[in-house]
Amino acid sequence: MSAGGRVLLLCGGRSGEHEVSLASAASVLAAAEDRLDLLPRVIARDGRLLSEAASRHALQAGRSDAPDPDAAPDPVRGLASLADGEVDVVFPLLHGPNGEDGTIQGLLSVLDVPFVGSGVLGSAAGMDKPTMKRIFASAGVPQVAWAEVHRADWRDDPDAASPALAHLPWPRFVKPAALGSSVGIGRADDTAGQADALHEAFRWDDRAIVEAGVTDGRELEVAVLGNEAPQASPPGEIRVPKGAFYDYAHKYQDGATELRVPAPLDPATANAVQAWAVQAFRLVGAAGLARVDFFLRPDGEVLVNEINTMPGFTRHSMYPKLFQAAGLSYPDLIVQLIALARARHAAASARTVDA
Repeated sequence: MSAGGRVLLLCGGRSGEHEVSLASAASVLAAAEDRLDLLPRVIARDGRLLSEAASRHALQAGRSDAPDPDAAPDPVRGLASLADGEVDVVFPLLHGPNGEDGTIQGLLSVLDVPFVGSGVLGSAAGMDKPTMKRIFASAGVPQVAWAEVHRADWRDDPDAASPALAHLPWPRFVKPAALGSSVGIGRADDTAGQADALHEAFRWDDRAIVEAGVTDGRELEVAVLGNEAPQASPPGEIRVPKGAFYDYAHKYQDGATELRVPAPLDPATANAVQAWAVQAFRLVGAAGLARVDFFLRPDGEVLVNEINTMPGFTRHSMYPKLFQAAGLSYPDLIVQLIALARARHAAASARTVDA
């Protein structure tokens, strides 16, 4: 058992990625509870902070809807109470809105408790796809063509909003502006399909992005680990059945995709992808961990798709698999992330004292 203090394993949340978060936390608990003093706490879909006993049951069951008379109705007060000396560091394994968008990171910063992953800026910039893409564009990062669509504009006059998309070739991929795990994403092969995909995206967000589809490219991913001196993993490759795309089912159903780790790439391409991953990490102000996704065209052109500052973290997820290929085991990776959180908080505290 670690002597470093208790680690709050925070998961669940009210976003559409609730189950993904539970799966990540259950995997971390199973892998590292013999090395870290882990306290699992689940934020239920209705916003309650479940007790430790109910949280452990939820992680075993993969769902958090069982009754819990000991749940805290106000998660903010509940977390503040835990942070007041009961826990030493927080691992916020929360995905999506109110999880990896800077909101929980802001709360933890105010509570002055160390936490794994990016702070407010890195989390918010990485979560909001139009903002992220504009940051990348400002630094010359190669990307697919894209456009932003606001729900109000599309609802009031779809024809008026359409010219902003005219430069995009078909097929197009439509995504909610600030969501992850491929929730709400749709492929559009024509205007009718685009209208359907936008309707679905607007169920989840007030804004959507529409991207030019890269149907002839390979999908690559690189994991990044560190604070001031981030390190990139070997690239991995996602292979999905022909005609499909990497949607929610392909990410989280066993056998739906083939993961090739490391990806079969020539050294120059592998180095280029790793370099772009580290640059993307730094551009958004990320910390701790992130996964950067790419397209590799047949002509060798590398395109950055997006950065995920709190990627899926089950033992079988791409992020830990990528570092396992680099020789870092899943339990060791978890321990290192906790150490990075403590180091980052200590450095920030020292700067505050010096000021």
